[in-house]
Amino acid sequence: MAQIYLVRHGQASFGSQNYDQLSEKGMHQARALGAWWAARHLQIGRVVTGGMQRHRETAEACMAAYAQLPIDLSGVGAQNDSLVGSPLPEWQSDSGLNEYHHHEVLARHVPAFDDPAAVKRFLIDTPNGKFRFQEIFAEAIARWLSGRHDGDYTETWQNFRARCVHSLQRQVVQSDGKKNIVIFTSGGTISAICQSLLGFPDEKFAEFNWSLVNAGVTRLHLQFLPHAGDEPRLALSYLNNFSHLEVLNQSEMITYV
Repeated sequence: MAQIYLVRHGQASFGSQNYDQLSEKGMHQARALGAWWAARHLQIGRVVTGGMQRHRETAEACMAAYAQLPIDLSGVGAQNDSLVGSPLPEWQSDSGLNEYHHHEVLARHVPAFDDPAAVKRFLIDTPNGKFRFQEIFAEAIARWLSGRHDGDYTETWQNFRARCVHSLQRQVVQSDGKKNIVIFTSGGTISAICQSLLGFPDEKFAEFNWSLVNAGVTRLHLQFLPHAGDEPRLALSYLNNFSHLEVLNQSEMITYV
């Protein structure tokens, strides 16, 4: 039975001008996952990344460690062409697996936060700034989820969820039922997919999303039914596993942004 592994990207560069690039810690989180898989002889038939820089960087660092290939951590963002011809038979990119427009969602609720520097100042100057920012962000997501302001957004919540589910289904259709697929994506994408599978209410999306650890793994079973022509079914095997980080005994390696 084939498995689909949904991997949240490693820690990104929150508060910087380019959030989309991995931090050094994010690179090490991704490498820890690759080494963990290599030690357990996980067989991977296809690697799929979203179209974002942090997805690609997580995939490159993880699979370099998995294949025991050297990688220069100072070269974050450079396409590692050697991985494309590695023992992995397929390497694909699918922008349908991209995160929702979190910057836009936040800025539509608090226009001043359209400037990343304003967010950074808020975090520094506000008592309990991180906690208060999380509250504001939750309010911004609730506004987006409500559907009452759809005209304000480039992509509505309903369209985002449909995009994520359709992209996953594209991978299911391509599967032969034997080869494992690893998808490097974002927390919102994983949350939308899980919401579709588990049926929890829209308003729980943000709470679910906040719980996902950087470089954490959610595994889906790909079940092929006995009748010819039947579409395969997906079932949740486990959610948000980060044993590869816990085993390091370094609490600072467990992050959520």
